[in-house]
Amino acid sequence: MGALYFVTGGARSGKSTFAQRMAEASGRPVTFIATMEPLDEELEARVARHRETRPASWTTIEAPRDLVAALRSTPTGSCVLIDCISLWVTNWLMGLGDPPALADLDQLESELDAHVRSLLAVQAAREGELIIVTNEVGGGVVPPTPLGRAYRDLLGRVNQQLSLEASRAWLLVAGRALELPSPAEWTGASPNE
Repeated sequence: MGALYFVTGGARSGKSTFAQRMAEASGRPVTFIATMEPLDEELEARVARHRETRPASWTTIEAPRDLVAALRSTPTGSCVLIDCISLWVTNWLMGLGDPPALADLDQLESELDAHVRSLLAVQAAREGELIIVTNEVGGGVVPPTPLGRAYRDLLGRVNQQLSLEASRAWLLVAGRALELPSPAEWTGASPNE
């Protein structure tokens, strides 16, 4: 079974740099799974800058929605880096419209849950590390729009699913990594709170 590593933090906290260094240190061939859909010039420029930070020897797979198929397609024994889950959730949510209908949100939550469970099952059966990068969006004010609140809630649930299954997890703050305790180390707290 391959190890699962979870890296979270706010925007520009150093998550991607930390995860890329971890992937390089694995000593394995690296496959980078990119989830961003560059829908305008600014995002295209962002993607180009991000590509420049990765070693040329890495393989890149563009997977804005189907992470399970992308992970299955990676070479046996490789280290895989998914950057990032927050954009992946965005890609799914934006298809619902603004504001999203409650029934559609419930359906999307079920679909994301199933997709994450499948992703975890694929990782459990493969060799090599899986490093997952995501944003922590629940620490600020309550978003003022239904779409913003739906995004925060969906991403929070997905992040919990992934983090609770991770071998190790880190929170990045101002470029510094804080390792998070495993659920087994918690005392007196429910892992679902």
